[in-house]
Amino acid sequence: MAKLYFNYSTMNAGKSTVLLQAAHNYRERGMVPYLMTAQLDNRAGEGKVASRIGISEDADTYRGDENLLEKISNRLKQGPCACIFVDEAHFLSADQVWDLARAVDDLGVPVMCYGLRVDFQGQLFPGSATLLALADEMREIRTICHCGKKATMVVRLDADGNALREGAQVQIGGNESYVSLCRRHWREAMGESVKRG
Repeated sequence: MAKLYFNYSTMNAGKSTVLLQAAHNYRERGMVPYLMTAQLDNRAGEGKVASRIGISEDADTYRGDENLLEKISNRLKQGPCACIFVDEAHFLSADQVWDLARAVDDLGVPVMCYGLRVDFQGQLFPGSATLLALADEMREIRTICHCGKKATMVVRLDADGNALREGAQVQIGGNESYVSLCRRHWREAMGESVKRG
């Protein structure tokens, strides 16, 4: 039975590595996966799912305003597809997450999403919030803070390595811009400037 999965974590936990391994497992068993990634994140090149450990694979891209049910339906018309893999799922809109849920329910294809849960200010991304509400199964991919505790938060750094407290929710970057921390060290880095209520 097809399901909608949300695999979430902080930055640098290996989400893309896990996605690429899962897609490889499908291929190894003679099945065809369909990979998608956000068009706006082109750090590894347009249409690439890439891991920090050096593996990558070509993928179709999605825009923030694109109908993903239609996109998946068109892909399924081209031939067999055993599973849809969506990288950078936090960039999805709420409507696009509903598109993915409809693809699972109406087209019978499993959809595995990989993305961040919260932004650098500790707020849910719209795509992540909707995935948390709609996913049939959720899995946390873990990484650690410098103190050894599980990292659940991320800070955005300026050019001098200082934690930023304000800014746009979306800013593409990697290790040079973001650090994953446990909640206690995130609170320290943010100077307790967390919004209340």
